[in-house]
Amino acid sequence: MFSSSRVLDFSNSLSGASPPPRGSFPFQDRDLVREIVAASHGNLARVKELVTARPALARASWDWGFGDHEAAIDAASHIGNRPIAEFLIANGARPTIFTMAMLGRVEAVRAIVDAMPGVQRTRGPHGITLLAHAKAGGAPAADMVSYLERLGDADPRYPNLPLSDAEQAALTGDYAVENATVERLRIGRNASGDFSISAPDVMIDRALFHQGGLVFNPAGAEAVKIRFQLEGHRVVSLTVEDGATIVTARRLG
Repeated sequence: MFSSSRVLDFSNSLSGASPPPRGSFPFQDRDLVREIVAASHGNLARVKELVTARPALARASWDWGFGDHEAAIDAASHIGNRPIAEFLIANGARPTIFTMAMLGRVEAVRAIVDAMPGVQRTRGPHGITLLAHAKAGGAPAADMVSYLERLGDADPRYPNLPLSDAEQAALTGDYAVENATVERLRIGRNASGDFSISAPDVMIDRALFHQGGLVFNPAGAEAVKIRFQLEGHRVVSLTVEDGATIVTARRLG
């Protein structure tokens, strides 16, 4: 399960911004959108610089893969960075129930839960739970943590059945994609040691959760199914299923 302590800090992962290409107007430059979301995990100075230059970036969001969208305010919220969250809100960012949980606004979260029973079970970006957001808020959110713990179901975890060493070894490797713009997928382990999927130079490592039968969902995208196909005991391919969209990748090597 992704938790606030295991989410990669992207705040310094990208270089300084360059002017957007001439053809991008009226849309925000993709590099700047990715950078503001990355910086909002912990780089307040860069967030201020970017938003001051382009105020609409305060509301920007990025898809880290498989529809796992994260807005700048989401990044600050699950990391527990109150100064960045407050700066973004002051500049037009849209706070969510996850932001309110991190900030310790118990009455606001209680009102939403009362109006929409069960909403506390909804996961945020990367699959991070409402309770995890509250815990990221530290001492100012202690009452929020107590409230959510009393609810009893604000910290749902993805099923994740164990894999044998032999199964992990059989799945690990590169897969050539046949019908998508991404050319290659890689199965392995991320920096936290989680079984993961990535697309080199395109998509960061995303933790995979085993539902059984060599079927997985990526973190933050429980509706997506990644299935491995075998011939005998050898893994030969995988498919990524997102509703009616099916992408196939053939195992290399």
